Amino acid sequence: MRLVWKSLDKMRCLRKRSTIPFLGFLITFLLFLNLYIEDGYVLEGDKRQLRETSVHPPSSERYVHTFRDLSNFSGTINVTYRYLAGTPLNRKKYLTIGLSSVKRKRGNYLLETIKSIFDQSSYEELKEIVVVVHLADFDLVWCENLVQEITRKFAHHIIAGRLLVIQAPEEYYPSLDGLKRNYNDPEDRVRFRSKQNVDYAFLLNFCTNLSHFYMMLEDDVRCSRNFLTALKKVITSREGSYWVMLEFSKLGYIGKLYHSRDLPRLAHFLLMFYQEMPCDWLLIHFRGLLAQKDVIRFKPSLFQHMGYYSSYKGAENKLKDDDFEEDSIDIPDNPPASLHTNINVFENYDATKAYSTVDEYFWGKPPSTGDFFVIVFSKSTKISKIKIATGSDDRQNDILHHGALEVGEKLVGTKKGKQCSSYITLGEFKNGNIEVQDVDHKIAFDIECVRIVVTASQKEWLIIRSISLWTTQPPSQ
Repeated sequence: MRLVWKSLDKMRCLRKRSTIPFLGFLITFLLFLNLYIEDGYVLEGDKRQLRETSVHPPSSERYVHTFRDLSNFSGTINVTYRYLAGTPLNRKKYLTIGLSSVKRKRGNYLLETIKSIFDQSSYEELKEIVVVVHLADFDLVWCENLVQEITRKFAHHIIAGRLLVIQAPEEYYPSLDGLKRNYNDPEDRVRFRSKQNVDYAFLLNFCTNLSHFYMMLEDDVRCSRNFLTALKKVITSREGSYWVMLEFSKLGYIGKLYHSRDLPRLAHFLLMFYQEMPCDWLLIHFRGLLAQKDVIRFKPSLFQHMGYYSSYKGAENKLKDDDFEEDSIDIPDNPPASLHTNINVFENYDATKAYSTVDEYFWGKPPSTGDFFVIVFSKSTKISKIKIATGSDDRQNDILHHGALEVGEKLVGTKKGKQCSSYITLGEFKNGNIEVQDVDHKIAFDIECVRIVVTASQKEWLIIRSISLWTTQPPSQ
């Protein structure tokens, strides 16, 4: 065991920016433990038992820092949860929305967050969601008072099985004293973020079998109208492609979507490294471990941070997501695709960055007549709208001065990869931008390629700031 903990100590020097070395070390560490550790990660009980357990493990056995089989992260952790309000239904829902909340020194936004989730959902959408609130504070009086408020305000949602309030008892938590002070954080900060990781782990673990997908929110968030419909549209458009985490907000642990089947592994991961770094940093490493290299984020954002005071010491936290829109049902859902161009690329501003939903862009040297920028879809699709913007606020002349937008079909293999052999022109760029509506009504075929063609040489460089596509959903969606 000394070798194990010596290995763990070496992780203190890791930093967020050192993702690849961290992942390599992590995989080695997991294999090491899997070979040499035979004891079990013991958390007594079963979450499907009665509302409260009458028997708890002795304090000396509260938490065992060993794992029986680290190659099997698909199993849930055995925890006896307290059911403070509501009980799970037998039928799986489409989406679980998870919230973890603790007592704040200043402000409390949990009730407003729950209200926003329900108010911004239609009757049909409400049938497909379940909201799980984990009251993760050890002050039981505070928890009891808050449960009474929740029950009074949301009784009909609790009765309908749309709202559950749970708690993982304190005896299941690891020690929160004497933690490693990575990044030179003060002790109380380390304790706060370490406990938060465990709070989330227990919440994720509980939600594993409630639905097909899981959305993490914080307890001080407001939602856009009909956010579930927007989410479903994005999920449907990415069927057949691999993803671990889709992001619908650029802030913290807000609006992060997972397959429910990945929740047990994420819960184990947060528990293993609960004292190493904040949860949002750990999520980056988890995503990379499961082979999703790039952020997949959609704009406009569907969720907005509304709190003014942090749950940590009541410090001011006025962060806002400037990509949030109250009515975001018309969210672009760029389907999976490969991109390439014959325009000379400047440094690392490659073609994929124009198609990305994060704040990046393609930047190329002056294009010539006939140069192209092509998007080839993983599978043919129906497109309802295409919107492309070139240039940027600080380089307003780096636009496409003369260009055309085309859509194509009939993929053929070439030395440079797949290309469409037949194209139809949808329109010309004006002032560096183009937007075409009702594409599916103008084009009879399912689209396999979208192409930007330079129709006249220019002296200015070219920035393609964003490419936004809206797919047409099947009638049943």
